[in-house]
Amino acid sequence: MAENEGSTSEKLTFLLIGAGIGATLALLFAPKSGRELRGDIADYTRRGVEGAGEGARQLGARASEVYDTASERVQGVYGTARERAQGAYGAARERVSQSAEAVADIASRQKEQIQAAIEAGKQAYREEKRKAGEFSSAAAEPEA
Repeated sequence: MAENEGSTSEKLTFLLIGAGIGATLALLFAPKSGRELRGDIADYTRRGVEGAGEGARQLGARASEVYDTASERVQGVYGTARERAQGAYGAARERVSQSAEAVADIASRQKEQIQAAIEAGKQAYREEKRKAGEFSSAAAEPEA
């Protein structure tokens, strides 16, 4: 699109320059008095300047429209990207929270199992100690 506008403005510039040169040459070779010729040159010059100014205004208006459109698109894309990022962040946070709860639950169950195993080990130790104590006291008593 920028290439198209550039070539259009170049064409308009060359057209205006060519028209100005052609009009000047036509006036110079036309059989008119100096005063009329200078007035005609001034008129053509004024028209050329006005035409160039109008072309510049139109080009500026189009550039402004393109800028506004691009700005709106960028803001839309930014808004969409921001919403997606916030959604992804929320989903990730939810998953981390769920994972943390699951890990805490598993750790709690493991803790209970370890405590039960320790108690079972203590109980087995006491039982074996009691049996060993009965055995040693029975061995120490002489038979009568």
